Amino acid sequence: MAIAQVTIVPLGTGTPSVGEYVAAVHQVLMDAGERVKFQLTPMSTIIEGELDDVLAIVRKMHEVPFQNGAQRVSTSITIDDRRDKKGTMEQKLRSVEQKLKQ
Repeated sequence: MAIAQVTIVPLGTGTPSVGEYVAAVHQVLMDAGERVKFQLTPMSTIIEGELDDVLAIVRKMHEVPFQNGAQRVSTSITIDDRRDKKGTMEQKLRSVEQKLKQ
């Protein structure tokens, strides 16, 4: 199971506001059904799923700003792909929270 953090920044849009682009990109995740879990944050999106699914969805997400008029898109991806045990977004948070209580 892979966990990826994705930030997609449309450039050349003529405005500093990107909310409409973020909403359009987020729709790709909503359309993905149960293939991945995701969490929108104020600065990026966290996606959890099989690596092939995550990468295919990120590719679709990257194209959305172009389809909506952006002239340039900068996409940053960080992938945590742990293979010795199953890792989830919730498991990672619980692990840190448990350590904070010690």
